[in-house]
Amino acid sequence: MRWTTLLFVLLAVMLATPATGLAADRPFPSTIDLPSGFRPEGIAVGAGTTFYTGSLGGAGIYKGDLRTGEGAVFVPGESRTFVGMKVDDRGRLWVAGGGTGLGYVFDATTGAELAEFTFNSAPTFVNDVIVTKDAAWFTESQRPVLYRVDIAPDGTIGTVTTVDLTGKIEFVSGAFNLNGIAATPDGSTLIVVNSATGKLYTIDTETLAVREIDLGGVALTFGDGILLHGNTLYVVRNRLNQIAVVRLSADLSSGSVAGVITDPGFDVPTTIARHGNSLYAVNARFTTPPTATTTYTVVRVDP
Repeated sequence: MRWTTLLFVLLAVMLATPATGLAADRPFPSTIDLPSGFRPEGIAVGAGTTFYTGSLGGAGIYKGDLRTGEGAVFVPGESRTFVGMKVDDRGRLWVAGGGTGLGYVFDATTGAELAEFTFNSAPTFVNDVIVTKDAAWFTESQRPVLYRVDIAPDGTIGTVTTVDLTGKIEFVSGAFNLNGIAATPDGSTLIVVNSATGKLYTIDTETLAVREIDLGGVALTFGDGILLHGNTLYVVRNRLNQIAVVRLSADLSSGSVAGVITDPGFDVPTTIARHGNSLYAVNARFTTPPTATTTYTVVRVDP
């Protein structure tokens, strides 16, 4: 009887182990479905394989798993607008509030709201955010300004400052101007893209000096979310359904478009996040009339 029992136990272990291994080794899905009618725009990657995306249509913030493709609404919408977003190294999710002129901070684990900021009133579109060691920086698409939120060494969220960029960047009245934003690893320099002109700029976070990045005459119009990885800047060009790959010089004074990433699954991608060697683009589908049944996705590409 003991040998028969042991045999059944060994068979059970052998049958269970391969299934577990296959689940762990299964490739990450190339497309992740979001809730119908969600109207996503921003995307951020958090701890492990967690990702977040926010809704332009008041449907809240969705939290999902890049490995399984599963997820659920994480922060209720309550008619709020959630656009660009980033997770900081303290487990906080910073979110731009679009046309409301607001910004938010949420606990990336619980979804609890930690802070809310009123940056401006109409005309305004608080579009994207990047977090450095001592500040969070939000772009404004309707005015030539940035918004800075101080972060103390202990992580305490401090005061809000409006950084005037009048005369420092080319500003097109009535158009979407500053959009995506990135930062160097040491936080000393920001990179921003102007959607209307297709120009890239660096901004010194101490002196606030602004310098246009020389792209050799190339204009990255429709530039939306951007992501800096080493000396490579990925620029989403939303209505062109592509991601431009820009190789930057060591001092960030110049760059050249080294390639373009496209995918059949792109449908007006707006922002990107990185996990491992993959980029994840969220499809806003701006050319498709939004309804309660309109489908939306996140698409994985390998640069």
